[in-house]
Amino acid sequence: MTVPSSSILAVLATGGLAFILVLVLTEVMRRIAIRHRLVAQPRADRLHAIATPYLGGVAIAGGTAAAAAGVAHPDASQALAIFVAGLSVSIVGLVDDLRSLSQTVRLVAECLAAAGLVAVGVHVDLLANAGVVGRSIDAAFTIIWIVVITNSFNLLDNMDGAAAAVAFSTTPVLALLALANGQRAVAALLVAISAGCAGFLVHNWHPAQIFMGDAGSLFLGFVISSATVLTCDTGGFSGNSTPIVIVALPLMVFVPVVDTCTVLVSRLRAGHKWNHGGTDHIAHRLQALGLSTSGTALVLSLTAAISAVIGALVLTDIVPAGGMLFACMAVGAAIVGLAQKVEVLRPSAAERLQSGNQGVTAATSNHGAMVARSSPLAGSSPLLPVQRTAPDATAPAMKAP
Repeated sequence: MTVPSSSILAVLATGGLAFILVLVLTEVMRRIAIRHRLVAQPRADRLHAIATPYLGGVAIAGGTAAAAAGVAHPDASQALAIFVAGLSVSIVGLVDDLRSLSQTVRLVAECLAAAGLVAVGVHVDLLANAGVVGRSIDAAFTIIWIVVITNSFNLLDNMDGAAAAVAFSTTPVLALLALANGQRAVAALLVAISAGCAGFLVHNWHPAQIFMGDAGSLFLGFVISSATVLTCDTGGFSGNSTPIVIVALPLMVFVPVVDTCTVLVSRLRAGHKWNHGGTDHIAHRLQALGLSTSGTALVLSLTAAISAVIGALVLTDIVPAGGMLFACMAVGAAIVGLAQKVEVLRPSAAERLQSGNQGVTAATSNHGAMVARSSPLAGSSPLLPVQRTAPDATAPAMKAP
């Protein structure tokens, strides 16, 4: 379909506003986090060596939501539902950042938010012709998909720039699909997320000055997973079929899915719980192969962009779904299998405990013992020490396993 130029300009303007808002708000939240000592301390299962503020997700969610609100209208009920549900999940993530919620509470909140989307029509139609049972299965599949991908992005937030870079490159493809399908409000929200992630990366690129925390990773994962459902719905594009949707969905979020599968296999083999924190992610294994932190984030981002484009080609029936299904499964399985053969850095408990104690001491010492840390907007912070880790040391978010 032909997209009106006014819609394109409105969506682009939303992105520009989101970039500016998130860029500025991230610095504001960094200062607030430092002032109130809301920092991620070094731990035995993390690689960052100094205390780092983690309220960046508030800036991402708040900045993108404020920018996208300008093009939202009452008729776009599904876009508004994603908008509100995404913010709700982000608030749950913020509470988890501050108070540490149980996994059960988080999952229940995410399921309720996803169920709310299903109630307003955001769901796949794989078995729509099978009556009540088919529609119930579609609803259950949609809820599970949204919750799984939401937490996959949470897991992906394990290194400077990783989650934000993947979201930055994935959302423009989804936005183009939404715009082509006449969903301007959804496209605006996705472009706002992409531009907002770009603004956040100014602060989160290695060496990161702030982490997004659960408030950011859950927000990104929830909105993106919901958008994949909305754009890959069998009624969205002419000629779509169930096989096309089944192939297109995972391709849109290929990197988070493969990363989650990698850590699940790794932790199952090691006898750990799936949410047990560790340095066994794809990003850490790429580093073990010699990539820098920034280089790893770029590789993940580029891979996410390529897979999303392939997913879009499958969705629009340009690339056949049949062959791509087996190719996608083969590549994904190969990556997960090969990743298990890459040894990752696993510091001893004593070494990490010593590092953690040093981080706590550095973050809570007197102002006179502090060295200012640089910021792209405000110059320095009086509470955090200069980073003294190796140039390519990773700095994952506080709760990102």
